[in-house]
Amino acid sequence: MPAMVDHEGDAVSTDGETVGIILAGGRGERAKPITLKSTDYIRSKALIPLVGRRLVEWVVDACRDQGIRRFYVVTHGLENRNQIKLLLGHGERHGVDVTYSRSRFDRYNVGSAGATLHNLEQWDLRGRALVLPVDSLFDFDLKAMEREHRRRGAVVTVAAVARTAAEIAGKYGVMRTDGAGLVRGFVEKPGARELAALFPGTEADPALTLPTNAGMYLVDCDRLRVLARDPGLFRQSHQRLDWGGDLLPWLADRGLPVATHTIGRLGDLGNVPDYLDTVRLVLDGAYEQMNRLMDAPDGLRPRHWIHETSLRTKDDVTGTTLAQKIEEGSVVVGPGVRIGRGVEIGPGVRLEHADVGDGAEVREGATLIDSAVGDSAVIGPYAHVADSYVGPMAEVRSERDRPVRLEGHSAIGDGAVLWPGSRFFGITVYPRLSVPALCGVPAQTELRSAEDILRWA
Repeated sequence: MPAMVDHEGDAVSTDGETVGIILAGGRGERAKPITLKSTDYIRSKALIPLVGRRLVEWVVDACRDQGIRRFYVVTHGLENRNQIKLLLGHGERHGVDVTYSRSRFDRYNVGSAGATLHNLEQWDLRGRALVLPVDSLFDFDLKAMEREHRRRGAVVTVAAVARTAAEIAGKYGVMRTDGAGLVRGFVEKPGARELAALFPGTEADPALTLPTNAGMYLVDCDRLRVLARDPGLFRQSHQRLDWGGDLLPWLADRGLPVATHTIGRLGDLGNVPDYLDTVRLVLDGAYEQMNRLMDAPDGLRPRHWIHETSLRTKDDVTGTTLAQKIEEGSVVVGPGVRIGRGVEIGPGVRLEHADVGDGAEVREGATLIDSAVGDSAVIGPYAHVADSYVGPMAEVRSERDRPVRLEGHSAIGDGAVLWPGSRFFGITVYPRLSVPALCGVPAQTELRSAEDILRWA
């Protein structure tokens, strides 16, 4: 079949090709403060940092690794579009072609499915497309998914993650399938009682798994474009049309073939706890696709990555390099540790399941466990940081006699400063705030402004 061309003269998908559609227009509200540059400036979710790169770069490379060479990115608004385009360009650095949605169609990109349907028409896509969100990390086999899609004659094949009832209750949507493996219904975030009533086997066998929607879809563009002309669906797509809550149930209710394909793993980066959990799993080697894309670890026992420039960097207390301190045992590097370029590590530091960004400083006696530290951040002497996120250029001004403790999925935004003596458990600090020593602030508190800080000071 000859290749077709889009409105810019570029070839588009044929039957033998799967293209990628990246839905990158959403705001990263749930992931704050990771997506905040300042209190009033939110980054695209595509730019969430993950083990040394931005998430959208990993997504593109993971798909390219499986044969996708043409990507279509749905953006929204000036900032979102510029941020992503500055990072990806037109795909030159990644060996792919990248096309962006036109700004005049932003007003139609309402809801994830609505944005997909409108842009299928705009780009005149006719073959297969893999539709991906940009706030998740996937471990999947595209060829296996394509085979399942063809075998079932599906309009849409939903990437599914198998989860137990205990994992699902109140958090994930569940798909109800028939004997042929086609979806017959969707249940949106059922509670434990509803799950037991709908799937009685889960009570008898707590290990029994059910298919949950991973948010990635392999679609038949031609058939989906025809269905999008239905008057009711057309109207809804101009109001708000989401994949999981609207389009998939609409297809299943009409008996159209919606198939499922179980993938290996899904990592959600949409909030701080899930982000930290995904980072830990990546550093532990749980994502096969990431294992192929990342550099090989410098060591497997324990598994770690330390950039050579950091090994040569001397701290300002002892004047010794990190390599020397590791050899003499004054710095302990445990499993699942990545240390970026030009990082300064002081004596007495302990690291375990920690991702440390370029140019960061971890001062003497500090401990980092199950945490992520952004580029050029400073972790002060004897700070204890566990299950927490510290953003780029943030300063944790800990002292030996007044150490700072961050625990319970605390998150410190870009450029924020914590003064000595603070003890935070599950606290969010917005970018560029200077926070005095605070204790006893309830978990889940968000310090968004100086007024919020004064309330607890």
